[in-house]
Amino acid sequence: MFNSDQSLVKRYGSYALVTGASEGIGRAFAWNLAQEGMSLVLVARREHLLQELANEIKQKHRVDCLVVGADLANKDEVERVVQMTQSLDIGVVVCNAGFGIAGNFLDHDVHHEMEMINVNCYALAKMTHDFGVRLKERGRGAVFLLSSIVATQGIARSANYAATKAYVLSLGEALQEEWKGSGVDVLIVAPGPVDTGFSARSKMQFGQTTTPQVVAKESIGAIGRKKIVHPGGLAKLMKLGILMTPRFLRVKIMSLIMRRMTQKLPN
Repeated sequence: MFNSDQSLVKRYGSYALVTGASEGIGRAFAWNLAQEGMSLVLVARREHLLQELANEIKQKHRVDCLVVGADLANKDEVERVVQMTQSLDIGVVVCNAGFGIAGNFLDHDVHHEMEMINVNCYALAKMTHDFGVRLKERGRGAVFLLSSIVATQGIARSANYAATKAYVLSLGEALQEEWKGSGVDVLIVAPGPVDTGFSARSKMQFGQTTTPQVVAKESIGAIGRKKIVHPGGLAKLMKLGILMTPRFLRVKIMSLIMRRMTQKLPN
């Protein structure tokens, strides 16, 4: 049962694993979990950035940090992360790693699109399953699943990315039912635009954004209390608009917004 007076360490254990921890939301999660007193397993492709982050966190918060450089688009690398952490009593898992591509679906290299599915869906599902088994066996734990405000409808010029986030949303909703009474909490995190490196990589132009710190802090505060969180004022406003709009119209509106955000890309 949720107890707001208990620290995360007392509720879930001493170790947290964070994927996509080298920057953005994952990095913010790492800092916030370390501030709670949790030791960390930091996972991302760019190992040198992880090591810099680990050194900074250890110096400030005096917690252990294990760095795992891994490309989660590679299924063998996903398995390696799971195997490397077998000896650690991980109580919190943050499935944050992911990326997006903006533009028309058929204009992209299909290999790149499949890599997105591997990172956003396969790696998340594999790690949620493998760590979920361990968490249920120990009788307590928490899993954060990073979805998005775009997950509730298809969006032209972000077709595959929105579809991957819909998968995360659906998976999380089902696991919340399946894991009831297990002691394992599942939180779906569905932010709107966030000020990270995502927009540069996806070649999108964001207007108003929220910060990774807000996403991490609101999400950690919601674990065990809520099923889904939309961090930041913009995401909450967008959620209200979505709830009031029929799905077919949401597709058109969100596709129009995406077209404006990707207006510098080829049509």
